[in-house]
Amino acid sequence: MRIRKHGKVMNNLWYLGREESGVYLLEGSDSSMIISGGVSYILPDILRQFEEFGIDEGRIDKLLILHAHFDHIGVVPFFKRRYPDLQIYASQRAWELLNTEKVIDTVNMFGKLTAERMGYSDAISSYDLDWRDDVKGIAVFEGDIIDLGLMSVSIIETPGHSSCSIAAYVPETRVLFPSDAGGIPYKDNMLVTSGNSDYTLFQQSLEKLKPLEVDFLCADHYGYVTGEEARTFITDAIDEAKRFRKLMESVYRHTGDIDAAAKRMVAATVASDPDYFLPPEVLEGVYRQIMKHLAKVMEKEASIAG
Repeated sequence: MRIRKHGKVMNNLWYLGREESGVYLLEGSDSSMIISGGVSYILPDILRQFEEFGIDEGRIDKLLILHAHFDHIGVVPFFKRRYPDLQIYASQRAWELLNTEKVIDTVNMFGKLTAERMGYSDAISSYDLDWRDDVKGIAVFEGDIIDLGLMSVSIIETPGHSSCSIAAYVPETRVLFPSDAGGIPYKDNMLVTSGNSDYTLFQQSLEKLKPLEVDFLCADHYGYVTGEEARTFITDAIDEAKRFRKLMESVYRHTGDIDAAAKRMVAATVASDPDYFLPPEVLEGVYRQIMKHLAKVMEKEASIAG
């Protein structure tokens, strides 16, 4: 079952933000951790929900970034400046990217562009949400465990959606936070796969997540999944990834051009869902990146076959 209403997911776990972009608050006996960073314009919603749900902000001393795309790190600078002692965790590759001026400029630009598209520019104008070089943190790796007290968060490296993607798993409660590396539970019963940087690695990461026992799958976009669907979600994502890959390969074969193939995919996405929260120019960049990888793989396979 898919749930998009914000509030308590289960004991010690909260879903905050907005439907299209959310974060989670995991409460241990010793401290609390925000998981993921959402898109920047959800900050007013999160602050309001802290009050509405009676959440003690003072216990929050950790924040886990699951990957460094702009729509997953938007509120991080605000909370780091609000709580200077906040420990921020991310993969080593994520910190490499977030120490790059070009990446920072893109994150800030896309955050503002998306807020404008969604009509929230004025709502966030009074908050300091820009990434700058004052936001630093701790690198985590495969197998690392972050202890919150009676609650442990295990780190799993899941590249493919991005080069810096990680997932988090709480074995005590069988909760998985895969971010976009696990697929997106989009509207109705749709499942969107997003192997943005390396589709092959994305599919391999899904296989890596498959053995986990999952009762709650907490996605960054469009809420969380419970029950039987949570238990089969990764398997379903594996099947959908195979289907969607064939579609994209077909579009590339038909166009014979990466840019043309990306534009065609964007046109199809916008036509089917004109209200999708990512601007078309951002989507085009995503599809261009995927097509670039697929084209390289297809050309290599053709060379071997020939």
